[in-house]
Amino acid sequence: MLNYLNALAKALRSNSRRSREIAYLNGAVDRYDLEARERDVDRGLFHDRLASHLG
Repeated sequence: MLNYLNALAKALRSNSRRSREIAYLNGAVDRYDLEARERDVDRGLFHDRLASHLG
């Protein structure tokens, strides 16, 4: 049961992070802004550091 809850929490976190990334990218005003935002995402702007340490 605990494994199921952990898997569910992980799935929800990743969807949430992905949604934030997409919303951030959609806010770009031009091609150059989009490229800069893509680099931010690639560098881990929305990376959940706590979750990466938990497993």
